Amino acid sequence: MTTASVAQPELQPFTDFGSITPATKLDSLNLNWRERDLPERLRTKHVHRLHPYLGKFVPHLVEIFLRKYRPAMVVDPFCGSGTTLVEAKALGVESFGCDVSEFNCLLSRVKTADYDVNLVEQEILDAYYRSDETCGQMLFEKRATYDTSDYLREWFAPQALNELQCYRALIQDYYYQDLLKVILSRSARSARLTTHFDLDFPKKPQVEPYQCYKHSRVCSPTQNARQFLKRYSMDAIKRIREFASLQSEARAEVVSGDSRNVEFPQCDLVVTSPPYVGLIDYHEQHRYAYELLGLPWNEDSEIGAAKRGTSQTAQATYRDNIEQVFRNVSRSLNRDGRIVVVIHDRRNLYREIADDLGLEVETELHRRVNRRTGRRSSEFYESIFVWRANK
Repeated sequence: MTTASVAQPELQPFTDFGSITPATKLDSLNLNWRERDLPERLRTKHVHRLHPYLGKFVPHLVEIFLRKYRPAMVVDPFCGSGTTLVEAKALGVESFGCDVSEFNCLLSRVKTADYDVNLVEQEILDAYYRSDETCGQMLFEKRATYDTSDYLREWFAPQALNELQCYRALIQDYYYQDLLKVILSRSARSARLTTHFDLDFPKKPQVEPYQCYKHSRVCSPTQNARQFLKRYSMDAIKRIREFASLQSEARAEVVSGDSRNVEFPQCDLVVTSPPYVGLIDYHEQHRYAYELLGLPWNEDSEIGAAKRGTSQTAQATYRDNIEQVFRNVSRSLNRDGRIVVVIHDRRNLYREIADDLGLEVETELHRRVNRRTGRRSSEFYESIFVWRANK
């Protein structure tokens, strides 16, 4: 086993990703990227930023391992927003992703779909302008807003909610419905009654003016959604066009389900960033999308949910569930295949998990994550485990 820290001061942070070959020694790479080494515009390139997502790992890590191991099929049992699948699609690698969150699966499918980019632009613009006309007509006729849930009425101003619902009602008229759903969701995220500086973890609706840390002035809660529908419609067109110009025809399959019992395809490589214990409630993170889109709510099947805490009991349950996932996916791993796990292993659970599963820890890297966004500015060390299956 090779155990390496990539914090050597004499090495420049590695950014020549196209130079990676099967002969590249992983412990020779300095992966401690700073903002100037790997700016946000590159970390969120093309479809990676179709919708904000907490807990997303750096796509360039995936690219490194895809170029290093050259798999015919890569699997991600915690596919989240589709980072592994998008990078595989870009490099011509078949991929398979699974997630218990229906919204995560929606994001992954939308990002890896094949598009007629001209039709995409036509439909996105048509949906935006038609929804504007529909809302204007409703306002003129003083018609009531659509029937909606208590959650939506609590978290959105009446005008914003009406605009979102007008847009939603038109989605069924188009071919690329899932893409329009993502635009709607991203707009809803920004249009909520919350402070501008806390879109990630809002605790309660903000209905009064407030001192805004982001803008250094007093701001008022958002009252409408039109500006966001327009902004994200234009952004989606740009990102879909950009990715369409470089993606391959490799197939990406996304399955909604529990990775502890999903049947995975035969693969040469697993690349994943599992949920951390007690950190994020993945369903609640996108509650606005579930409410607007009527998606199935599978919160009870989340592994490591924040609401379950970080007690010893929670850690033991988490470890058992993670082991079940990797034991299951290992059955589909070809001889000498690898499992790459990117995780903030602050409780040192993953070496023991590998031992319990009989997997060889081939490489263990540690990289400093010191480039954070928003008000979450603390740094930490991220572990990258490469496990090898010996069948």
